[in-house]
Amino acid sequence: MKLSSHMPKTERAELYIGLMSGTSIDAIDAALVSISANKVHLLNACGAAWPTHLRHAIIELSSADTARIDDIGTLGREVALAFASTAKQLLAASGIVPKQIRAIGSHGQTLRHRPNLSPPFTWQIGDPNTIAEETGITVVADFRRRDMAAGGQAAPLVPAFHQQVFSASGTPRAILNIGGIANLTLLRNQHCNGFDTGPGNTLLDGVIREATGEPYDKNGRFCREGQVIKSMLSLALKDPYFSAPPPKSTGPEYFSRHWLKQILESIPPARPQDVAATLTELSAQSITDALLTHAPDTRELLVCGGGVHNPILMARLRAKLPDIPVASTERAGVDPDWLEAMAFAWLAHRTLRGQPGNLPDVTGAAGQRILGGIYQA
Repeated sequence: MKLSSHMPKTERAELYIGLMSGTSIDAIDAALVSISANKVHLLNACGAAWPTHLRHAIIELSSADTARIDDIGTLGREVALAFASTAKQLLAASGIVPKQIRAIGSHGQTLRHRPNLSPPFTWQIGDPNTIAEETGITVVADFRRRDMAAGGQAAPLVPAFHQQVFSASGTPRAILNIGGIANLTLLRNQHCNGFDTGPGNTLLDGVIREATGEPYDKNGRFCREGQVIKSMLSLALKDPYFSAPPPKSTGPEYFSRHWLKQILESIPPARPQDVAATLTELSAQSITDALLTHAPDTRELLVCGGGVHNPILMARLRAKLPDIPVASTERAGVDPDWLEAMAFAWLAHRTLRGQPGNLPDVTGAAGQRILGGIYQA
């Protein structure tokens, strides 16, 4: 399905900021973009690492079975203040004042994504009122829940933006975003589909934190010391999520520490290096299986997100897909590190124009919907 558009052929360019923090919880990404005639151009970008105490609090609350309401409420304000601070850093670095920005599109920080509960819910914190107050800029936020209210998974949302940016070539392309969770966008002429394939970096990052104290496996150094545990990999790939048909979405609350612990308890004791190597192979194999099952005619795989910087994971994808060129989205002129932040700036633009932002073929929603709430400056 292609998004409907009633925009005029010519229009004045507007400036937007997109704010994104994903399931890896590594940093807040801020992208300054210019949008005109539905064309999106990245003008500047910056990333701000989460303060250690906030990162730990997000990780703990997003994986806890129970939590105090006061802790969630306080964290929601603190997350919003961090988002606002990053937006102001970007403004200062760009020589832009708030009144020049049409709006901020803020994804927020996901605490829970439960598309298979009854009723399902998804929950992103980072109070948009606070961001609007701190920056003096209108904020569009809470993009996911309207799609879920319409019967959809509320994720992934970025395929709509991928379609806008990458479909013009006419080549059967797939766009792979590797964050904490990996998702695929499948582009065929005017049609777009997509879904979460499973874990990207989330399980690996957890092992690296526990083993080394580092937030992620920089340059794949830790994984290089390990070997794939075949029994562990085979057991992990039997999880029913991998064979479930789209539409589907998931998160670190499913592919969690508990999920990994159950698998590790079923095999002989293993070195952390070997576990890390196996989790990297799990990400590569589950992505490859998904692509070849649902889009075997793919002629190009473009990769974005933090995983594009993991040389081990990228090498494994290329080895498993010898007939499909695998490259960064940079090949198509889009910086892989800022694509998601750009997407939420674009989604804010659509919301303010009264245009839908979801793709029902991707999320399973009953129809196209205008996403998000608007918080005036």
